[in-house]
Amino acid sequence: MTRFIAPGRDIPASFVVFLVAVPLSLGIAVAAGVPVAAGLVAAAVGGIIVGLIGGAPLQVSGPSAGITVIVASMVQTYGWQATCAITIGAGLLQIGLGACRVARTALAVSPAVMYGMLGGIGAVIVLSQLHIVLGGTPQESPIANLVDLPRQIGENHSAAVLIGVLTVVVLLVWERLPFRRVPAPLVAIAVATLAAWAGGLDVPRVDFPDSFFGDWSTPKVPDAPLPDLVGAVVAVALVASVESLLCAVLMDRTRPVGVARSDLDREMIGQGVGNCFSGFLGGLPISGVVVRSAANVRAGALTRASTVLHGVWVVALSLSGALLIEQIPLSALAALLVALGLRMMDPSPLKGLRAHRETWIYWLTLAGVVVLGLGEGVLLGMALAACLALRRLTRVRIRTEQREGKWHVVVAGSLTFLGVPKLNAALADLPPGVPVDLDLDVDFMDNAAFDTIHTWRVSHERQGGRVDIDEIHESWYENAMTGEAAPKDKSSGGVRWWAPWSRRERGPVQDLDGVSPREVLLAGVREYHGRTARLVRPIMAELAMAQTPDHLFITCVDSRVVPNLITASGPGDIFINRNVGNLVPRYGSRVPDDSVMATVEYATSVLDVKTITVCGHSNCGAMAGVLAGGSEVEHLPQLSNWLKHANYSLDRYLHEPEGDGAASPLTRLCQTNVVQQLDNLLSYPWLKRRVDLGEIELVGMYLDLETAKVHILDPDHGSFLAVPDEVPTEEGDGRRDAEATA
Repeated sequence: MTRFIAPGRDIPASFVVFLVAVPLSLGIAVAAGVPVAAGLVAAAVGGIIVGLIGGAPLQVSGPSAGITVIVASMVQTYGWQATCAITIGAGLLQIGLGACRVARTALAVSPAVMYGMLGGIGAVIVLSQLHIVLGGTPQESPIANLVDLPRQIGENHSAAVLIGVLTVVVLLVWERLPFRRVPAPLVAIAVATLAAWAGGLDVPRVDFPDSFFGDWSTPKVPDAPLPDLVGAVVAVALVASVESLLCAVLMDRTRPVGVARSDLDREMIGQGVGNCFSGFLGGLPISGVVVRSAANVRAGALTRASTVLHGVWVVALSLSGALLIEQIPLSALAALLVALGLRMMDPSPLKGLRAHRETWIYWLTLAGVVVLGLGEGVLLGMALAACLALRRLTRVRIRTEQREGKWHVVVAGSLTFLGVPKLNAALADLPPGVPVDLDLDVDFMDNAAFDTIHTWRVSHERQGGRVDIDEIHESWYENAMTGEAAPKDKSSGGVRWWAPWSRRERGPVQDLDGVSPREVLLAGVREYHGRTARLVRPIMAELAMAQTPDHLFITCVDSRVVPNLITASGPGDIFINRNVGNLVPRYGSRVPDDSVMATVEYATSVLDVKTITVCGHSNCGAMAGVLAGGSEVEHLPQLSNWLKHANYSLDRYLHEPEGDGAASPLTRLCQTNVVQQLDNLLSYPWLKRRVDLGEIELVGMYLDLETAKVHILDPDHGSFLAVPDEVPTEEGDGRRDAEATA
C-alpha cells in the first residue's frame, strides 16, 4: 500500500516547490492583470485540493503561464468576476470529461501543435512583459507590443530597467552555481527586492490586499452571447487539461521507483474540482505545471504529501507575509516571466519534429497564436496537422519498370481519389499492347481508384495487351469486381509474415501443390526482397560491421518455435543457439560436445551478453524420446548419443514430486528439462562466478504451443508462471495499466 507521506523526503521537497511557486504565481497574476492574491489562491488550491484528489501523485498544479494569455483577454472582455465564473465552468467541463474517461484523447493533439502553442504563448508573454521590465505599459496585442518595443527601449531608462536586468542576471548566474537546492526564481526575486529596498528605488511594486482573499465577491456569469461564453469555457478547459495531461505523462517518465503512474482520468477530475474551488475563491485557472512538478521530483518527493504541504505553506505566507510581498518590484516579476516565456520557446523539440518533417506546423502554430490569438492559432495548427495526416494516409507510391519482356507496375500505399491523377499518368505512359504485371500493395482502395484501374485494364486488353493484377493485401480490386463488400477498416496486411507459407491467403506462394520445396523457399525470399528488404536495409547496414546483442537465447530446433516471433525481437537483438531438446552439456560431461558452450563462451566473453535464456516448449519430440527410454531413436545413432545429455533432466523428473497432477508427464519433463539446463550452465565455474557477481542473469522460459503463450520460470518456487501483459508498479496497478493500454 502506498505511503501517504515520507517525512524525510516530502517535507523538504514541499519547501522547495513552495519557494518556486510563490514568485511564479505572483508574476502570472500580474501578467494576467488580476489581483496578485488570485495567483496565490490558485497555487494553494492547486496544491491542497488537486494534490489530494488528482491522479498524478508528484504533479504540482497551480497557475501556469499557458493560461495567462487567455485570462488576460477574458479579464479585458468580461471583467474579473466573470472570468472567475468561466473558470468554474471550465472546471465542471473537466469533471465531466474525466468522468467520461476521455482523458487520453486529449493526447491525440499533434506534439507539433502543442509545442507551437506553448512557444506562441511564450512569445506573447515575452513581448508583453518586456514593456514592464523597461518601465512601460504593455499594449493591447502582441503585434502592437512588438511594434512599440523599439520606442520603449529608446525612451525608458528608469530604475525598473535596472531591477529587471538584475533579476535576469541572477537567474542566469544562479542556475550555473552548485547551490541548486535553493530555487533560482526565489533568489532572483529576493536579490531584486533587496536591491530596490536598499537603494531606495522608486519602482512600481506589488499591490497586496489587506486580507488573503482581498475584496472577494461572488463570481457572476458575464452578460455575453452564449456561443462566446461556451468558447471561453472550452478554451480554458482545453488548455488547462492538455497542459495537465502532458505534464503528468512527462512526470511518469521521471517518477522514482515505487511511485504509481498517473491515472489521467482521475487527474482530469482533480483538475476540474480544483478549478471550481479556485474560481469560487477568486483564483486563477489552474493546471499541472512542469516547472514546479520537475522541482518536486528533483527535490526527492515520494508521495502526494509534498504537493499538499506546498499549498499549506502558500496559505501560511499569504496570511502572514503581506508586508514582505508588497516590497517585490513588478519589473522583477516581469523579468522572471520573460525568462519563463523564453523557456517555453525552447527549440529542442524541433529536432524530433524536423525528423518527421513537421517543423512547419510548429512555426505556423506559433505565428498563429501570436498574430491571431490562442484559440485561432491552435485551431490553425490542428487543421494543418490534420491535412498533413490526411496526405500521409492517402499517399500512394507508384514504381514502373521493364524487365524480361514485361512491364511491372507496383502501386503501394492508400489508393484514393487523391492519388488517381498520379496513377493515371503512370498507366498512360505504358506502351499499348504490352504484357503488364500490376502489383497492388495497397491497404485501401476507394471506388475512384478502382474505376481508374478497371477502365485502363479494359482499354489496354482491347489493344492486345495482357494485364495480370496481383493484390498483396485485402482483395480490394477483386471484391469490387464481384460486388462483395470491402472490409470496414484498412487492411493490416493480407500477407502475414508470421504465418506458415501454407496458411497465407495472398502472396508469392498461394498454392503449394506441385511446387518443389526449393521453389517455395525462393518464393519466400522473393517476397522478402519485395516487401521487407527495403524496410530493414537501414538497420542491416548499421549492423553490418558489428553486433551487440544483450541476450543469448538457447532453444530447441523445433520448427514451431520461432525465437524472434515469441520475443518480438529484430536483427541484432538476440544471439540464438538452437539444438535438439535445448540441451546444455554439463561441465566435464563424458559425452563430449563443445558446440553449445562455444556459443555461450563467445556470447559472454566477446559479445558481453547480460542474459542467458533457456527456452523449452510443449510436445517436444526430444523429450518424448527421452521419456520413452530412447527406444524411438535407437536407429539414429548421433541423435541417441546427443540425447544422453538429457539423462540429468530425466533423473530430476523421476525424483521430483508430481505437484497437483494437472500437467502431463511429457509437459513435466519439458519444464524440468529447462530447469536442469540452467543448472548445467552453472556447472561451469567461470560462468557461475559471473552469475554470482550479478554480471549475467539466467532465465528459464517455456512455450505452450497450444495456447501460443510464453511462461517464465519462478526460480524461488521452481514453477512456470504466465508472463503478465503489464509490469505492475504497485499492488492493484496491473489491472489499471492493462485497462489503460486497452
